[in-house]
Amino acid sequence: MKEFHVTGTCNPDRHYMVDISGRIEQITRDYIDKGKYFTINRARQYGKTTLMFLLRRYLLEKYIVISISFEAADELFVSSCALAAGLQRSIGRQLRMQEVPEAIVKGWEAPISKEFPFDDFSERISQLCLQCGRKVVLMIDEVDKNSDNQIFLGFLGLLRTKYLAQAGGMDQTFQSVILASVCDIKNLKLKLRPDEEAKYNSPWNIAEDFNIDLGFYPQDIAGMLTEYEADCSTGMDIAAISQLIYDYTGGYPYMVSRICKLLDERIAGHTDFPEKKDAWTDEGILEAVRLFLKEPNTLFDDMVKKLSDHPELKSMLQDILFRGIRYSYEIHNPSINVGIMFGFIRERDNSVVIANRLFETKMYNLFLSEAELDGEQRSNPAPVRNQFVVHGMLQMRLVMEKFYEHYEEILKNSSDKFIEEEGRRIFLMYLRPIINGSGNYYIEAQTRDHTRTDVIVDYKSQRFIIEMKLWRGNAYNERGEKQLFEYLDFYKKDTGYLLSFNFNKKKQTGIKEILLDGKRIVEIVV
Repeated sequence: MKEFHVTGTCNPDRHYMVDISGRIEQITRDYIDKGKYFTINRARQYGKTTLMFLLRRYLLEKYIVISISFEAADELFVSSCALAAGLQRSIGRQLRMQEVPEAIVKGWEAPISKEFPFDDFSERISQLCLQCGRKVVLMIDEVDKNSDNQIFLGFLGLLRTKYLAQAGGMDQTFQSVILASVCDIKNLKLKLRPDEEAKYNSPWNIAEDFNIDLGFYPQDIAGMLTEYEADCSTGMDIAAISQLIYDYTGGYPYMVSRICKLLDERIAGHTDFPEKKDAWTDEGILEAVRLFLKEPNTLFDDMVKKLSDHPELKSMLQDILFRGIRYSYEIHNPSINVGIMFGFIRERDNSVVIANRLFETKMYNLFLSEAELDGEQRSNPAPVRNQFVVHGMLQMRLVMEKFYEHYEEILKNSSDKFIEEEGRRIFLMYLRPIINGSGNYYIEAQTRDHTRTDVIVDYKSQRFIIEMKLWRGNAYNERGEKQLFEYLDFYKKDTGYLLSFNFNKKKQTGIKEILLDGKRIVEIVV
C-alpha cells in the first residue's frame, strides 16, 4: 500500500505523488539533449531532490549519469586534492554500477596527481567522455552547502573551462551539468579572502536560465488524489478537494504532500472524522491546516531562522501583512530576491505578495506572538475565550462587540497615528487567541491594501467574513458596504462584519446593522 511521503526522496513505486513525468521529459528535451548546463534553484523542500532522482532514472536509458550530493561533504572541501580524490571515488562506484567497461573504470581510478589535482581530474573527465561510448551527464544536489568555499569556486571554474573548450572543439566533457540548490549559484556572493568585502563572483555564468515551474497546480494534485481514490474509495470530490489544497498551499510541494499525509494518517480515524470519507472533506482539510500550522516542522523552523537572519525582509513582510503597503516587484532588490529564493513571496501584477496562505498565516501567528510579549499587549490582555463559544459554536457578533470595548480601552492610551498604522494588527492579536486551537483565519490577498483587508475565519463548520478598512468618508464607506454584500454572495453567507477605523475629529463610533436583500452587515465603527 502506498503512502504520502514528506521526508527525503519520493518514489512513485512506493508513494502517492504528483506525476511530473511531463516536466522530466521537457527538461531532457529542452536542456540536456541540447547540451546545456543549468541550475535548479528552488526553495527548501520544493521537490528538488525528488526531481533529480526521477530525472536520473529517466536519463539512464540514454546517458551515463553521475549523480552526487554535496550534503555532508565538508571533508571534500579542505583542499583541491581532497575534492578531486573524493569525486573520483564517488564517480568510479557509479561507473561500475552502469556497466562501464572495466578498462575505462580502472583508468578513471588511477591515483590523482597531488601536485596538480584539478588538472589531472580534468584530464580524467576528458578521457571518460571520449571512451565510454555514451554521453555523460553530471548531476549534483545540495550544491550550495559549500558555496562559500574557494575550492568549490575552483571546481565550478574547471567545469566552465571545459564547457567552453568543448564548444570550441578543443576538449571533450560532460554533455550536461545540473546543479540543484536553494541559492542561485549563478550569483554567488563570496569572500575570496577573510578580510575582503563580499562580492558577487561566480564562474557559473555559462548556465542557462531554468524556467520550468516545479509547483503543483490543482490538476496535478487531482492526478495524485485519483490514484489514492482508486485504492481507498473515499468518495471525495477530487476536483474540489484538489482546488482547496491548492488554495492553501499555492502548490508548494511539501505543503501539498503534508496536508494529504495529515488527512490520511492523523485526521481519518479521529473522533470527528471516524472514516477516511469523513476526512477528505472541506472540514477535514481545515483541520489538516490547523494541525500543520501548529506542528513543528523543518519548513517553518527554517522560515523563522531566515526571517531572523534577514531583518529587512521581515520588516517588508510585516508592512505587507499589517499595513497593506504595496511593494513593487524588483528582483534586484536584495530583500525581494531573498524572499523569492526562500519561497516566502512571489510576484503578482508586478507587486510582491506572500507565496501562499499557509506561509501567510504562519507569519501572522509568528509576528503576533512576538507582539504579545511587548508591554502594551500585557497591559491590554486578550479576552477569555470561553465566553465566545457556546455549544461549540463561535459567537462572532459577540467577538466584534467585545473588540469595540477592547479597542476603546487601547485608544485612551495611544495616538491616532499609532492606531491607524496598527489597527489591523490589534484586531488580529485580539482574534487569534479566541479561535486558536479550533479554527483558522487567513487574509484574502486580492483585497488587501492600505485601506482595506478582508479576513476569512473558519471555525469548525462555520465561516465568517470580516472586512477591515480605514474610513474615507460616507461615499467610500457605502462602496465598502456594497463590496462586502457582493463578497457574501460569493461565499454564500447571510451575515458579514465590517470593522471601520475612523480617525475623523467628529467621528461617530458604535455598532449598527445594515440589511439588503436578506443579507446583514454588522458594522463596528471605532
